[in-house]
Amino acid sequence: MKQVLTNKLLKIAIILLVSYALLVVLFESSLGYFQPQNASTLQIATIDADGAVNQRILARIDNAGQLYVAANHWPRAWYREALANPAVEVSLESGQGSYIAVPVAGAEHDLVNADNSLGLMFKILTGFPPRYFLRLDPAG
Repeated sequence: MKQVLTNKLLKIAIILLVSYALLVVLFESSLGYFQPQNASTLQIATIDADGAVNQRILARIDNAGQLYVAANHWPRAWYREALANPAVEVSLESGQGSYIAVPVAGAEHDLVNADNSLGLMFKILTGFPPRYFLRLDPAG
């Protein structure tokens, strides 16, 4: 009897875990496919290892007079591309410009993260990915 109950609980736990993973994949995929745009987003163009330009819509973060973007999701090829080649093009509602993507760490990361925290529901839907920031400094 005890073994049957243990097996049932294990099956329920596995079903819940798989269902949650599918929910995260569905949510992340829909964001990647639809790439919703509004006044609080920007478009960033990065260059991959093959030299191809990739464009992505990201949430725009204005903090203490600086422009930031955050890798808030598990899919983050754009972030790795910006780290490898920090010269990026950014399109805002005010126009397009060249920027240098600077990784943010330490106290600056903590400040930007605290000032722009994510809600619990967003964290649940995205599967609690680690959060990284890039400061976008205007290029020369």
